[in-house]
Amino acid sequence: MKTFGYAAAALAMSLAAAPAFAQDGAQLFNMQCKMCHGPASTVMAPALAGVAGAKIAARQDFAYSPALKAKDGAWTDANLDAFLKAPMAFAPGTRMPVSVPDDANRAAIVAYLHTLK
Repeated sequence: MKTFGYAAAALAMSLAAAPAFAQDGAQLFNMQCKMCHGPASTVMAPALAGVAGAKIAARQDFAYSPALKAKDGAWTDANLDAFLKAPMAFAPGTRMPVSVPDDANRAAIVAYLHTLK
């Protein structure tokens, strides 16, 4: 019973911190991602509004690499994390040149991506 109480308290604290965590992700996104990923898709990169939970390579307004088109599944937190950590390992042949090696930074960016609607 004690373990449940600690787990519930930890969950409550992490939920309370979620907006601040996403705010950190917004700052990181603006520094590392925004130069390519804007509010609308361009030749360079797709828009990311609604990406969290969406099917991989699903936007109709962007020409994805064959590597991403070949991926099954959705942009789960785990897939977003893996792609941001090592795009070429996640989808060999992708055109995404930037990685986010730091675990905490990737987690913050993924949290921010959930806020983009």
